[in-house]
Amino acid sequence: MARSKETFNKRDKQQKRLKRQSDKLQKKEERKANAKKGKSLEEMMAYIDENGNITDRPPDPRNKKVINVEDIQIGIPEGNLRDFTRSGIVQFFNTEKGFGFIMDSVSREKIFVHMSNLSEPVKELDKVTFEVEVGDRGPIAVNVKSVTSPAS
Repeated sequence: MARSKETFNKRDKQQKRLKRQSDKLQKKEERKANAKKGKSLEEMMAYIDENGNITDRPPDPRNKKVINVEDIQIGIPEGNLRDFTRSGIVQFFNTEKGFGFIMDSVSREKIFVHMSNLSEPVKELDKVTFEVEVGDRGPIAVNVKSVTSPAS
């Protein structure tokens, strides 16, 4: 008696393929059966309530708020907006390389400072006042002025 030319692997692959086809056909028939064609416009409408949630009911006109067009701000703030004047202590400053870091006295944040933004020379542990600009890599101290230098 001759052996079948179909191997187990071929039969298994064909059974899987047929199973996928039948599953696909079954899902297609379920979608057709559950389709809700012919909905009215009101049934298809979605509304957003005063809290930003999507609902199927229109918003209550009594909860309507009047917004002035002038109060709406559109746009992105410029990258180099300056904050108020801050104070801090120079934690590190390398005069050869021309940069350092200032520890903000309020937020305890380390802020980069470059020698081009100094109004007068500073050294480590000097108390300074400065303004902050947003740079490419984070906050940068500008208009750095020495308040006092520590007693040696």
